[in-house]
Amino acid sequence: MSQEAIAPQHVRADLQRIAGWIEPGSRVLDLGCADGTLLAYLQKQKNVVGTGVELDDAQVIAAVRRGVRVIQQNLEQGLALFDDQHFDTVVLSRTLQSMHNTEHILREMARVARFGIVSFPNFGYWPHGWSILRGRMPVTGEMPYQWFNTPNIHLCTLKDFESLAASLQLQITHLATFNGNKEVKLLPGWRSTLAVYRFESPNHTKAPSSAQ
Repeated sequence: MSQEAIAPQHVRADLQRIAGWIEPGSRVLDLGCADGTLLAYLQKQKNVVGTGVELDDAQVIAAVRRGVRVIQQNLEQGLALFDDQHFDTVVLSRTLQSMHNTEHILREMARVARFGIVSFPNFGYWPHGWSILRGRMPVTGEMPYQWFNTPNIHLCTLKDFESLAASLQLQITHLATFNGNKEVKLLPGWRSTLAVYRFESPNHTKAPSSAQ
């Protein structure tokens, strides 16, 4: 099995931020891991014990070539094959908005790991509102699809997600927002195209992690 090295400069800024929230040597589950870029990077840089879940055949093959352990499964079927708190962190990157049962996958993430990390397109990005005022659904870099062929079925703003997290008793510990590869600090609800949240499971009672 070959293992393709991934240099930090070849990893997206949002994935580098996610990596910064993960403890060295910890157990990580990446849901919708695609070609395994994040887990391969974490295995190399932080010596994590990683497992990916991916459905697409080509992506599974690409991840395996990077030395990533992958389980081929549809996320809509849930995470029943994993025991409670089996992982330290579970990641769902740029996939939450395409899940049919959003609450269920978030509950499952909180069940199988102490920490969850999710990222999704920010529907509150101001050009989206301008596009709707003009009578058209927005099409942007983070949401490049037309209304009739988009896989994004549950779009939300930062406040929408925070409200859902609170209703599920998920304690948000970190937030980072991006516009392309640039992190957005000022007015993120309006100026960012991508939001990345880290939350702690209500099922875990240990002291908070020191990840920054």
